[in-house]
Amino acid sequence: MVDPEVLERITARRAELDGLEEQLVKQLDQVRAERDELAVAERVLARMGEQIAGERAAAAPVSAQVAGRAVLLVPHRRDNPDEGALPGDYRRILAIVRAAGSPVQVRAVGEELGLQVEVRGKLEPLRAKLVKLADRGWLHKRADGKFTARL
Repeated sequence: MVDPEVLERITARRAELDGLEEQLVKQLDQVRAERDELAVAERVLARMGEQIAGERAAAAPVSAQVAGRAVLLVPHRRDNPDEGALPGDYRRILAIVRAAGSPVQVRAVGEELGLQVEVRGKLEPLRAKLVKLADRGWLHKRADGKFTARL
């Protein structure tokens, strides 16, 4: 004959394990549901990433032919506020104006770029780039001819 105390312990342990099983089943269901949600989120993010990449490629600066030479067009800031869309020399000019912290003249930017600022003709292409950046909304050209960065 089996001791009633042993039977009682077995029954108690079985009840304990049944409760634990219920908790684990619930937890497993929650884990599976969250994993499914993450899979959906990954697919959505991948799709969004492809769309953003396509939009960036479409908004990237376009090459054009001017007098038989290929030139890179500077996008308007409102169309593409990402500075990465600017050609490298324009990004460098923008960084110099920002670093100045106050309105700068073309001459000061030219000095930072290592241009021969004593020769006026050497500054005119730089002035044209600064004006283009201002026209496209990347910089602000003040009435006194100095340039400041837009916030």
